[in-house]
Formats: sequence, C-alpha cells, structure tokens
Amino acid sequence: MTDDQQALALVTGVWGGICCFWLVFYLYFSLCLYKIAQKTGVQNAWMAWIPILQIVPLLEAGGKPIWWILLLLVPLLNLVIGIILWMAVAERRGKPAWVGILILVPFVGIFVPAYLAFSE
Repeated sequence: MTDDQQALALVTGVWGGICCFWLVFYLYFSLCLYKIAQKTGVQNAWMAWIPILQIVPLLEAGGKPIWWILLLLVPLLNLVIGIILWMAVAERRGKPAWVGILILVPFVGIFVPAYLAFSE
C-alpha cells in the first residue's frame, strides 16, 4: 500500500466515523424530540424526524409561536431563544425551568432531551 492509499484510507475511516457519530446523535435527538412532542400533545410529532422541520414540534412543545423560527436564525439571539425554548419545554413536561438551562452544560446537555422525553 502506498502512502497516498494509506492517507486516503485514513481520511475515509475518519470521515466514516464522524458520519456515523452524527447519524447516531441525529437519531437520538429525533427520538427524544418525537417523544417530547407526543407527551406534550403536539399534533405533528412526526416532524421531529425531518431535519430543519424539527424546530416546529420543538416550538409547539414549548408553547411558543412558529414565528420564533426567525429569532432562531439570528446569531447570538438564537442562544437566548434556545434556552428560553428548552425552559418552556421543561415546564410543559412538568419539570423545573432550570432543567432547560442545563442544555448549555457540556456533556450534561446531551442528556437533557432524554430526561424530558423519557421521564414521567
């Protein structure tokens, strides 16, 4: 195997690993969002499986208007709106609002959607 072939194999392996990681993360987040949408009575919970459209059931689960999508497109403001949105989702699920703030904490934030989706 030549050096070029080894480099290509390495890049392909790394790229494949990254794609697999993101696919697993996407499926995890979509499942959590789907369960949250179901438990909060969102009519079109199936939209949680479609990229970008996922925002709609998330907004509905938080009881926020659809036009907030525009606020999520504004840099830096989207961070504040995202926190407010996750706090509203937590409250709609009967959890304290501070649980929504945990979405910012590294590593802990990964488990917040699962907690909101699969807890009673």
